[in-house]
Amino acid sequence: MTNFKYLLLLWLTLLVSYSTSLAGDTGKSKVSSPVPVRVAIVEKKMVSSRISLVGTTEAIAGSTVAAEVSGVVEYYPVKEGDFVKKGELLVRLRSTDSELRLKGAIAAREKIRANLQNAEKELARFGKLKDTDSIAARKYDEALYNHNGILQEFLQSKAEVERLCYEIKQKEVFAPFSGFIVKEYAQIGEWINCGGPVVAMLDLGQIRISVDVPERYAVMLSPQSKVSIIVKSISNDPFLGRIYAVLPQGDQNSRTFPVRINLPNPDLKIKSGMEAMVTFNLPGRESALLVPKDAVVVEGNKRLVFSVTDGKAMPVYVKVIGYYDGNVAVKGDLKPGDQVVIRGNERLRPGQNVRIEEFRDLGI
Repeated sequence: MTNFKYLLLLWLTLLVSYSTSLAGDTGKSKVSSPVPVRVAIVEKKMVSSRISLVGTTEAIAGSTVAAEVSGVVEYYPVKEGDFVKKGELLVRLRSTDSELRLKGAIAAREKIRANLQNAEKELARFGKLKDTDSIAARKYDEALYNHNGILQEFLQSKAEVERLCYEIKQKEVFAPFSGFIVKEYAQIGEWINCGGPVVAMLDLGQIRISVDVPERYAVMLSPQSKVSIIVKSISNDPFLGRIYAVLPQGDQNSRTFPVRINLPNPDLKIKSGMEAMVTFNLPGRESALLVPKDAVVVEGNKRLVFSVTDGKAMPVYVKVIGYYDGNVAVKGDLKPGDQVVIRGNERLRPGQNVRIEEFRDLGI
């Protein structure tokens, strides 16, 4: 019995020892297992000189939509933040008074029309008598003047009917373009004066970026030049815009000149008032270290790349100084020929073992 207990205890001890050893080996295998990555080579090349400055986004089209006629707000279907398409109803004013006046104007016009028809018959009859010298010329002239007077009254009454029809039509105000409602100026039951504001709208389909450029750089810029734009709150990937104006009036204190840039915004993500980093191309070329855009990892407000040395990935903090197609010019502790990770770098840890699967040339 004693021998059995001894053998059972020995067997359990060996089993626990084997399990612990197996778990330890498995953990080591997981830790030391290299992560597959793709890399590219850091290259030093001549690139165009660039400067990056901070600008502000704003909507190109903005309008305070006004009512052409006065009235009480009967229907107000929009609110701040709504996106409305061109031609959508913004407000409807009560038109009861105008409709009643229109009925009266139509009745007056028809009465004058009847008088005009009678005057035309009289004028025609007197005209025939005049041709045969059967009446005095004065009688014909009186008929003519009476006809002309009634005709003017008819034209005036017709214009009044048209004016009231137009007034009733203007009781509904529609969006002049597609955009966002940024401010409400009325509510149901309020009185709006003729020319009074209804809503303020912004069209964000096209964005304008304003940048104050120092004098020494402003003289190097020309309209229609392409620029690279990064709106950090939207994406770290650059947008492509164009300069459409370098304004001739500068700030005499700061010696800067406003530069206006157009940027398409088809998905409407960019809002008015956002910060935009604009990179301008300048005449001349300079030497720079280039890495693929995919090599740069964002860490808060910092940028880094993972450099591969002896099978290990080590982070290197860099400063982005320009974008060139799919590549980025950087400054940092790198040198030409270094390998930087372009795939699999999102979850790398400092010093982690990696296995290179593929090299990629910058292709520029």
